[in-house]
Amino acid sequence: MREKTKKCQNCQKSFEIDAQDFEFYEKISDKNSEVKVPAPTWCPDCRAKRRMNFYNVSTLHKRKCDKCQSNIIAIYPEDVEFPVYCPKCWWADDWDASEYAQDYDFKKTFFKQLQELQNKVPRVSLEVDYQRNINSPYANDCGPLKNCYLTFLADSCEDTLYSREVDRLKSCVDCTNVSESENCFNLINGSRCYNIFDSVRCDNCLNIYFSRDLSGCSNCFGCVNLKNKQYHIFNKPYSKEEYFEKIKEFKLDSYQNKQAIHKLVDDFFIKLPYKFMNGSRNQNVSGDNIFFSKDIKQSFLVIGGENIRYSQLLGMETSKDCGDYTSWGQNAENVYEVVHAGDGINNIKFSAGIWQSYEIEYSDNPLFSNNLFGCVFLRKKSYCILNKQYTKEEYFEMVEKIKKQMNEMPYIDKQGREYKYGEFFPPELSPFAYNETIAQEYFPLTKEEAKKQGYKWKDPKKRNYQVTIEAKDLPDNISYFAKASKDKKDVDDSILKEVIGCATKKEDREATGCTTAFKIIPQELEFYKKMNLPLPRYCPNCRHHQRLKHRNPLKLYKRICMKEGCNTEFETTYAPDRKEIVYCEKCYQKEVA
Repeated sequence: MREKTKKCQNCQKSFEIDAQDFEFYEKISDKNSEVKVPAPTWCPDCRAKRRMNFYNVSTLHKRKCDKCQSNIIAIYPEDVEFPVYCPKCWWADDWDASEYAQDYDFKKTFFKQLQELQNKVPRVSLEVDYQRNINSPYANDCGPLKNCYLTFLADSCEDTLYSREVDRLKSCVDCTNVSESENCFNLINGSRCYNIFDSVRCDNCLNIYFSRDLSGCSNCFGCVNLKNKQYHIFNKPYSKEEYFEKIKEFKLDSYQNKQAIHKLVDDFFIKLPYKFMNGSRNQNVSGDNIFFSKDIKQSFLVIGGENIRYSQLLGMETSKDCGDYTSWGQNAENVYEVVHAGDGINNIKFSAGIWQSYEIEYSDNPLFSNNLFGCVFLRKKSYCILNKQYTKEEYFEMVEKIKKQMNEMPYIDKQGREYKYGEFFPPELSPFAYNETIAQEYFPLTKEEAKKQGYKWKDPKKRNYQVTIEAKDLPDNISYFAKASKDKKDVDDSILKEVIGCATKKEDREATGCTTAFKIIPQELEFYKKMNLPLPRYCPNCRHHQRLKHRNPLKLYKRICMKEGCNTEFETTYAPDRKEIVYCEKCYQKEVA
């Protein structure tokens, strides 16, 4: 089929569906069904936003387990309609989600019945490996952790605080998308690093400060686009002795000095080229942060993918033949319009939270299952509809009838948008408010904008604490190694009792999810002392938001290489009105030292 232009049902903007898209929709359609997967009615951005609205990673609430009544931390607040169980109760064998099974009613729309089921079935408070987590209660979407705090999308980490998308870290604070590293602070996109501070995109590096795009480097400060270098400051080489003397002059224990250094570094970085996309070892890809992949279209943060379209955050390797797929991956094939799913999944459509399952449609968090339609939190089940068990023959006959009914009796949401077979869940079926999910991070909206588009919004609870010290009144440095100096104030354990006012301006707090105030925990203070770092001035949410700024928006622009004499065209996440000098792959590689 030739390309087709459609108008988005949500934003009313035009978008293109190409021949390969149509081939994909045909491929993932059930060959034995008369009802095929249709072309989408929402544009790629609106589809991604809608999926992300079903994925809360880090908004936590205090509440009680509805089964054992213990006090717990959960991604769901107290006022949700459905029960919420702690992980121990939820994974217990004394209950089964099939107890909440419903008969299908062809007089009601499919999504109305699915929502009724969603509001009855118990949900797990946190997605964690609770049996192997040690002293890490404030975490979600995590494998085994030890002594971690406010760490999310993490696996096999120890003594790691305020970090996201990390694995195999030890003694790290404020890191995002980092693996196999130790003693790192404010590192974004890195691997196999040790002692890295305030840097972006560093691999296999040691003792790096305020740098970006380094590989195999050690003892570098304010450097960019270097490979296998050591003892460099602002890309200038020094002897070992000169380097360490120069580093002392920067006085990195001072918060004010660090702010001035950030300004110097930013001014230096903007003069040197950026590669049009972050990625390597790819073939025929468009997007950003793509590695070891082939045939990728308009996708972002993909590792080891093949034939992936309009997808994001597939950080676990090996996903194949997938479209409109957000988060996870890992041996996933034939996935379409799905969020937060992976680990050996196959032929999954229009669903959320799938793990080690196959042949699933329109289901919410089933595990270790196959051949489900419209099911919620089932485990180890087959041939179920709305959590009710059917024979294999009955199942396929019913599914065919339901698909036809979805087209004949579509669900209409409050904005008048129509949902036939082939649409992802309507926004109102999400158990989360828009500003509790990753949608707010990648497609930020104001409260008014979110509600206008049919998304829920949750106003922050009134805090029951009083700020005892403002960020501007904190001591300039930790002074752990400078007690003899009369003009410096030592930071001792009394700081642990202070409620610190976040430095984010009031008008910016809604966009960052600012908590308005924060406290320093003992483990955190110990880290700052060990690394001789000044205390933070912003709450963890705002610090995370600042790190996200180092990732460009999930949007592509057609541009031409800015290297004089080169007319190579490419798609990039760097908008034309930005200040960065953007080079094509070939020209950039010539510049890398």
